[in-house]
Amino acid sequence: MLTISFKTTFVRQINNLEKALAEEVLEKIDLFKDLKNHKTLKVHKLHGKFAECYSFSVNYKTRIVFEYGIKNEVILLAIGDHDLYK
Repeated sequence: MLTISFKTTFVRQINNLEKALAEEVLEKIDLFKDLKNHKTLKVHKLHGKFAECYSFSVNYKTRIVFEYGIKNEVILLAIGDHDLYK
């Protein structure tokens, strides 16, 4: 199991989401904690200015950007649509 930490900006972003989407995000984060679900969530490494980061899908439109910390720690950095990558 992974340990999840949140950047302050991520917390602010999730608090600004509509309730249904925020609930879906929390469900996907719970799934993400189990490595077996990473293929389903489409976890992938990013490129360019986000070369040190990874992303996974909440739904067709919404993504969560994260980075790996020490050991089994993951730090969630941002949530949004593909405009995150610009």
